[in-house]
Amino acid sequence: MFASPFLRRSFLTLVLSLATTVAFAQDKPAGADFEPEVGQSGKDVVWVPTPQSLVDKMLDIAKVTSADYVIDLGSGDGRTVITAAKRGARALGIEYNPDMVALSQRNAAHEGVSGKATFMKADLFESDFSKATVITMFLLPDINLKLRPKILKLKPGTRIVSHDFAFGDWQPDRTTRIRKNVFLWIVPAPVAGRWRARLELPPIERLLELEFTQRFQEVTAHARLNGVPSQVWETKLAGDRLSFIVVDTTDRDNEASLYFEGRVNGDVIEGRVRRGVGSSRSETPWRAARISR
Repeated sequence: MFASPFLRRSFLTLVLSLATTVAFAQDKPAGADFEPEVGQSGKDVVWVPTPQSLVDKMLDIAKVTSADYVIDLGSGDGRTVITAAKRGARALGIEYNPDMVALSQRNAAHEGVSGKATFMKADLFESDFSKATVITMFLLPDINLKLRPKILKLKPGTRIVSHDFAFGDWQPDRTTRIRKNVFLWIVPAPVAGRWRARLELPPIERLLELEFTQRFQEVTAHARLNGVPSQVWETKLAGDRLSFIVVDTTDRDNEASLYFEGRVNGDVIEGRVRRGVGSSRSETPWRAARISR
């Protein structure tokens, strides 16, 4: 049995149409028709975009500048990364959904920031974000808690900003509100343990022994000067910056307070100590070494 000329032409037209469709699909960027939907499921969370006003506030509270490297965890459509790049920062978005990654890359290209805004398809728990100076996120509390040990090992001074959800009992260094909470944490240096320093403060040399206990950025201190217990006031830790006041009772005729400021670098603290107030104050370098944890 032979097909009619009409059927042969119809079949040829169908074949050519299918071939054209396949060729067009091969040339078309992956996920080009993808449109995210609020509430769509992901690996660990559902996608709910952060309003642009909150994105701006998150970067404001972290004081993002062109010197920063911003990493957004769960970067979605890329708006936080793109906004950071527009401020001059290098920025990376880590996102598990490949369609969202492709969408973010197109959005960055459209905004003209592809050179500073990059995106990668990856699992947050398997990713390295140790080079970040700022980390932003809008994740659920249980995800934050799972990430907390990894975040606390980052370089002291790294700024962490979260939209709406906190890190359990790790209290934020700052909170602000625009419709919802924006939290800021500064990764604290580990200072817990016993420290020792020799202070060259005339008329006598002083041996300072310190013992710090620490829970996140909250630090309490005990001190001894030349073996004598001394009061410690106003201990503050912000990233790797440490300050405190020790009452100096070694000179009974000229009792004064010692104002310490220093930067923590591993098992060493280096900075300046000031004795006295007003015109009589003097300042000198000081250095402490940790002798036990």
